[in-house]
Amino acid sequence: MNAPVKTDNAELIVPEGVYAETVLSVTHYTDHLFRFRMTRPAGFRFRSGEFAMIGLMVEGKPIYRAYSIASPSWDEELEFFSIKVPNGPLTQHLQRIQPGDKVLMRKKPTGTLVLDALTPGKRLYMFSTGTGIAPFASLIRDPETYEKFEEVILTHTCRDVAELKYGFDLVDEIKNHEFLADLVGDKLKHYATVTREDYPFQGRITDLIANGKMFTDLGVPPLDPAIDRGMICGSTAMLKDTKALLEQAGLTEGANNKPAEFVIERAFVG
Repeated sequence: MNAPVKTDNAELIVPEGVYAETVLSVTHYTDHLFRFRMTRPAGFRFRSGEFAMIGLMVEGKPIYRAYSIASPSWDEELEFFSIKVPNGPLTQHLQRIQPGDKVLMRKKPTGTLVLDALTPGKRLYMFSTGTGIAPFASLIRDPETYEKFEEVILTHTCRDVAELKYGFDLVDEIKNHEFLADLVGDKLKHYATVTREDYPFQGRITDLIANGKMFTDLGVPPLDPAIDRGMICGSTAMLKDTKALLEQAGLTEGANNKPAEFVIERAFVG
């Protein structure tokens, strides 16, 4: 049975099997990117790196899209990082949310960018473009990531320097966190590149892998299936090209039911 939820303006009818959570804060990074945090249902459980279907009621109908949960599994709130699409069925409305507004979320999270889908290794690469950094925002703040890997390398490629800020904010948060700072130490490396502006590190991550510059910049050896593991989240073209490079290096794609050397998230918005 659908349950009514009181809002400031009207009564929101919540579909069965869906949570209606309250927006707590909204941060706009650029004209194209924003982050928001909302309440977490008491019974909601997820693994760091998974995504959920979130949405809004638009003209009396719920509209949902898949969004990676950017907060770690231990967080008491839920965080999401989103693009703004002017005519996007959901994002044209979602980008205007304010604290106190209600956001819908289906009750079952899922996804392949989870530690369980990888076989044991020493170095974990997280390859992301744009808002594809969201699942890694969850994983780099999860203690289990550093229990399983000696080194974690987060790559984030955007068009412009301003679009990198969310990633830098995440790393700063970890460095200043009461328990993550000591746990993470120097295990986390952040490699940010841009494609349209002057910046110390420039170029598509696939080009930087292919020509070896990424490894030189980071001071690490080329990909080795014996010790390296990978996670990929980004545009369709980026997923395809990065997957090809990892397979060329001898890594095999895995899944929840068949762990291997790298995984891809294909349910990606933006």
